Amino acid sequence: MNRRFVTVGLFGTLATLWGLSFLAISVGLEALEPVLFAAFRYDLGAVLLLGYALFSGATWRPTDRANATAILGGGVFLVGMNAFLFVGQQTVPSGVAAIMQSLIPIATSIWALGLLPEERVSPVGAVGIGLGFLGVALIVRPDPANLLGDRVVGRLLILVQVAGVALGGVLIQRARPTLDNAALSGWSMLVGGLLLHAASIGVGEPFALPATVETGAAVAYLGIFATAAAFFIYFHLLETQGALETSLVAYLVPVVATVVGVAVLGETVTLATLAGFLVVFAGFVVLKRRAIADLVSETAGAVGRAGD
Repeated sequence: MNRRFVTVGLFGTLATLWGLSFLAISVGLEALEPVLFAAFRYDLGAVLLLGYALFSGATWRPTDRANATAILGGGVFLVGMNAFLFVGQQTVPSGVAAIMQSLIPIATSIWALGLLPEERVSPVGAVGIGLGFLGVALIVRPDPANLLGDRVVGRLLILVQVAGVALGGVLIQRARPTLDNAALSGWSMLVGGLLLHAASIGVGEPFALPATVETGAAVAYLGIFATAAAFFIYFHLLETQGALETSLVAYLVPVVATVVGVAVLGETVTLATLAGFLVVFAGFVVLKRRAIADLVSETAGAVGRAGD
């Protein structure tokens, strides 16, 4: 039971670290250009993670094609596509942006169908994917009279980020890298950070370092806590609890982000958006119903053995 309590605590900590990141993005966007802000986040994360990998004595140098492929996929998609989140969050409330991240497990399943030979989907699973798309429609709610309005465009940009991050995760799994997790993430952040800086220059953003305490704190929080520290917790849970149970944190993060956004930033989240989140979660449950049933059975068995 103590071990389970620690696991629950780690889940809560990870959800809090990632949930608060949306508040930090909103604060930083008041003074920094969005793509440059995203680049700063991953610059800091890359330095911390590669430094840790180097001094821990882990395997940190990518010396073969599999690791190079994983780093490239992670850098371009898992990291680089987050530029769309930062741009989109200029017009999308932090709580809504976080709710849209709950689409990542479903988007990952869709990419996996085409890129991972072992992945298959049943007719019932297809219903789960359909529910995911219905949830997207409820969250985005395009206005036919104003399809290019900031509200809709911002949400569509975040959908691009969701699709890109999901693709990055699948590409890394497909490559089967052998690098230490810290090194793999650090190299991916380095590649992604360089791409983000290039994109920032390409779109004409003026270069400016964080000039206020609030902006500096936002960058520091994202780089240190929401990236480097959260990484250690995430991979510990991935190794000890498995991919399915760890992916459930995607449904805890929006709760934290929404509460913080309402309490600190005075944001509002509509009932339609909350309904969309619930529909997306229902789609995930339908899509992963067998794995979830196995997980519940294993958890109940572990609790029963601990009580004996």
